[in-house]
This record gives sequence, structure tokens and C-alpha cells, in this order.
Amino acid sequence: MTAARNEPPVTLRRLLPSPGALTADEHAASLDFVRRAPAARPFVAVNMVATVDGRATVAGRTAPISSVADRQLFHALRTRVDAVMVGAGTLREERYGRLVRDPQRREQRLAAGLAADPLAIVVSGRLDLSCDLPLLADAASHVIVITASEASLDGCAAHVEYLRSSPVDLADALSRLGDRGVRSILCEGGPGLNASLLAGGLIDELHITTVGKLAGAAGALSIVGPAPIDEPVGARLASLLECDGELFARYSIG
Repeated sequence: MTAARNEPPVTLRRLLPSPGALTADEHAASLDFVRRAPAARPFVAVNMVATVDGRATVAGRTAPISSVADRQLFHALRTRVDAVMVGAGTLREERYGRLVRDPQRREQRLAAGLAADPLAIVVSGRLDLSCDLPLLADAASHVIVITASEASLDGCAAHVEYLRSSPVDLADALSRLGDRGVRSILCEGGPGLNASLLAGGLIDELHITTVGKLAGAAGALSIVGPAPIDEPVGARLASLLECDGELFARYSIG
């Protein structure tokens, strides 16, 4: 998801917890993920966009259901975390490149006490990745791949490291990332990765944009794929923003 150059900041109307008006950057700056990190692992916030009928993509992409306000919030949230996590399928479909390309947003990260660029975490059980993917072809990117494969990626311009377990153990991987100083992670899907995190009790917060569109069968994915859970997991509404009929909700999970 990319932001158009020189987009003026959109004003979001805060409905909860108290009425007000703010920008995406101001909203993101109010979120202290690191302070709320569990002792044993990083804080994990999931950020997704969906239509009112629950579709997370159209023809495999989020662009047809995104908006200026959603894009601005998407990029603002990346300025508040140590790392951004994504599944291999989403990495390929969305063609992820350098996670924070805007120099001003890198300055925002430095001002918040973070590295200029977030760590990129890619979950790929079979290591089904190619070094020509924009993220892996970017020399400024530091990527950690969580995988069950013993293979390695050769010829990537990015700095690539691996956390291996067979099968992939996300709880263990998050614990090991915590040992390396990672205290906050923004997960951007896809649904399969979200489902695995949910089943493992590893999601602390959900940020979801609901756009005023119906996608029907054109977008086959929901924000969370089939998850092996015995009963529904609780989600408590923590804040709610609105802009041009779109809703931006933040839920505490569990």
C-alpha cells in the first residue's frame, strides 16, 4: 500500500473514547505499544482494511478497497513500532518494498526513539521467496525470515537473517525476537498469518479500517483465515475514528 506524494493530511473525527479531531500521525503518536508489551514477547498489533461485507482484498489486492485516510493511517502506524511483520503471500501480492520510504516518517521514528527503518519480519514456512521482490532487493532493508526451511536466500541486496523451527513456531519466534530487543510489532497480514497469531494468543490489538464498499466474491479473503480456536476471542473497542463514512476501529484482544 503506497501513499500518493504530497497528500495533505486528512482530518479524522474521533468518536471514542472522547470526541475530537486529529490526523493519522497524531493518532499514531498517542499509541505507546512498547509500554504495553508483555514480559515474554513483543506487543503485536494487527492492522487490516475490510469492506462492510468483510472482504480484505479484491482480486488479491488491498488497493481497490483502500482510501487516502486508510493509507495515511497505514503509514503512520509504521512509525510507532520496532518491526513490521507480513506473511510471504502478502509480501508477494502487495510487492512490499522499503517499509518507510518517506524521509519525514523516518525522522518521526527517530524522534520516537526508534531506528529510522523498522525491522521487516517475513513468515514463510517453505521459504518461497525470491530476491527480486522489492523488499529483498532493497539494500536499506533488514529482514528476518521466520521459516521451517533449512535453505537460505542467495543474492538478496537486503540484509537477511533467519529464525528457524520445524514446524514454524510463532510463539517461540516472537520470544526470540524479544530477546533481540524487539518490543513492538505491527502485523499487516495476510489472513493466514493473522489466524495463526490469533490461535496462539499472540495478538494484543486489532486496528481495522471498514470502508463503505461491497466486494462480494471479488475479494475471497477475510481479515482472519480459518483459525483452530475452540470459541470466539473477545475484542474490546478501545477507540473509534471516522472520515468520509469510513470507520477506523482499534480493539484490545483477549
